[in-house]
Amino acid sequence: MGKCFETRVMAIAAAAILWAGAALAACEPGKVELAGDFGRVSFDVSVADDVDERGRGLMFVEDMPNSTGMLFIYQEPHKVSFWMKNTLIPLDMIFIDARGVVKKVHAKAVPGDLRGISSDFPVLSVLEINGGLAARIGIKPGTLVRHSELPQAGAAYPC
Repeated sequence: MGKCFETRVMAIAAAAILWAGAALAACEPGKVELAGDFGRVSFDVSVADDVDERGRGLMFVEDMPNSTGMLFIYQEPHKVSFWMKNTLIPLDMIFIDARGVVKKVHAKAVPGDLRGISSDFPVLSVLEINGGLAARIGIKPGTLVRHSELPQAGAAYPC
């Protein structure tokens, strides 16, 4: 085998290592990253990981930049239900399983609506962003999600 072949093999191996490193890059604290047909997008998030924070959520927030959201993280996967009591802005609710895969998107939840919005599936986390943004970006079931506080073992899109 010639030197040219060996050089190509080395270049391919180096590219594979760089790609794998990028795919497994550490998550930035305070950011959630999503990947799908649209490419990649990230949001600055507040994390609601205890009963009080999850109960308060985004209540009384009057305005939220499109680059931000709230990530609700539970101790174990289970069906969850949200309502919009005291919520002043429309929200998209993105329901995420334990592997970090979007299972459901509820678009444009209506401010003040007291009807429950169910995950329909056991989920480990829920991302709330501005209403209508998920559709504009292309976030849908099958989109991959990662965050430093989500489990990494078995994750579909690890940090």
